[in-house]
Amino acid sequence: MIEIVPSEEVPWEDVEAVFDGSEPRKCRCQRYKVEGWMWRDSTFDERYEAQCSQAALGSGLLAYVDGEPAGWVAVEPRNGYAKLLDMPIPWKGRAEDKDDPDVWAVTCFVVRKGYRRQGLTYELAAATVEHARSRGARAVEAYPMLADPGKAVTWGELHVGARQVFEEAGFVQVTHPTKRRFVMRVDF
Repeated sequence: MIEIVPSEEVPWEDVEAVFDGSEPRKCRCQRYKVEGWMWRDSTFDERYEAQCSQAALGSGLLAYVDGEPAGWVAVEPRNGYAKLLDMPIPWKGRAEDKDDPDVWAVTCFVVRKGYRRQGLTYELAAATVEHARSRGARAVEAYPMLADPGKAVTWGELHVGARQVFEEAGFVQVTHPTKRRFVMRVDF
């Protein structure tokens, strides 16, 4: 059984369990939050403390599988992602208020070892829609990648999710700013 719960309603230890021992443990979903050239401009301790504080305020959703913490998705108002707002690619071909607090963003997925390849990102992406809507969002958007068939991808490329995951959750393409990057959205 899968249960998806807002991060402010779960113990920090459950969020930590999803990140422990994996590559996302280093970034802590701070790539689009840390100002500067790269998220690595901050220290691990700074990113860890930031995520702990952000999760307590509801910066994501935690998925449980049979009562065990298994997956995470970062979703909150888009204007909380300073780095995202400064990146040119998501805004290519768009003219809108980047700081609109009523537009939410899905920026990062993490699935714990032992729970991967079971469709959990599909469940998490679908849950972001109702979560954002229930919190008063006007829209929720994502910035997924398209993986080339037969080509190996690294975690770092697909932490934003795959295009198909968002299509199945009801997101529609807004722009296609690069060969492999899309901006997808659900308007309420």
